[in-house]
This record gives sequence, structure tokens and C-alpha cells, in this order.
Amino acid sequence: MPNAIAVGSRLYLRPLTRADAAALVPWVNDPEVTRTLAIGLRVMDVRAEEVFIEKTNASTHDVLFGIVARETDQLIGSTGLDQTDFQNQSASFGIMIGEKSEWGKGYGTEATALVVQYAFEELHLNRVQLHVYEYNLRGIRAYEKVGFRREGVLRQEHVYDGRFWDTIIMAILREEWEKMNS
Repeated sequence: MPNAIAVGSRLYLRPLTRADAAALVPWVNDPEVTRTLAIGLRVMDVRAEEVFIEKTNASTHDVLFGIVARETDQLIGSTGLDQTDFQNQSASFGIMIGEKSEWGKGYGTEATALVVQYAFEELHLNRVQLHVYEYNLRGIRAYEKVGFRREGVLRQEHVYDGRFWDTIIMAILREEWEKMNS
């Protein structure tokens, strides 16, 4: 597990590098993968993805990890925290399981739990929040398993497949996470 930042039972998180850009590009250009992501409709190439990775890695307010299956040592997605506010001890969470053959295996839940643990134990944050589209039922279930709670709804905030959808705001607080993990 080279450069592992966090290790779970079936996967580990490591920093993304420029070398990962080629693996990420097909995922970020696949509408089936990105339908649950707030990245908009844009075509990414390897160079643009390399720039994104470099920019994020240089940021003092963002962390970006590759999600790697331990059994195969294969990169299957990415996750991280952005908009970290150290004064208010909060950050926004995001995740993408890009390798569709790995969907439905619980990797999203495990990766989410590892990032939340990292946020509270390593970054000493108090709150991790996220936005999830109402049609992303797998994501909502995964976040709830980790301990995220629904806080609000941005009504009809997102357009997908010709209709308006709500965006659900969810968050987990350090005290809630500590209680779940004690």
C-alpha cells in the first residue's frame, strides 16, 4: 500500500498524482459516472486532469485521495475534502467511484468513513458536510451508514435528465462520529 494515508478493510486512500490522470479521464467523461457529481458537463483530457490534480494537491484548503482496492491495488475512484475552513473547523466532502465494475460493493461507504476519520483525527475538524442529489439513493444510504444526517434541502436546485431535482444537504459532526465509534 504505497503512500497510504488511510487504510480500511478492503481499500486504502493515497494521494492522487499526475500519473493517475489517465485513469480518471474516462470516468469524468462518462455521464453514468458523473450524473451524481457536481462537476458539470465538460470534456476533460489528460492534461486538464493533471492540472486539476496539481492545483488541488498544492491547495492548503483541499485534499484529494485516490481510492485503491487492496486486493488488486487498482485505483477505483477518488475522494476528498474541499473548501476546508480551519477557523470554523469544517470542510465539504466529495467522492467518485469511477470503476463501474466496483459499484455496489460498499467501497463508497468505506472510503467515506475513512475520509471522515481523517477529517476529525488528522485535520481536527468539527464538521464535514456534503450535497447529494435526491436521485443518488446509493450515495444517501452510504452517507447515512457513516453517520451523516440530513440538514436541509435545496429545492429543485439541480437539473438532470430533463427535470428538476432537490439537492440534499447532509453533515456529520465530530461528537456524532465519536459517539458512533466509541
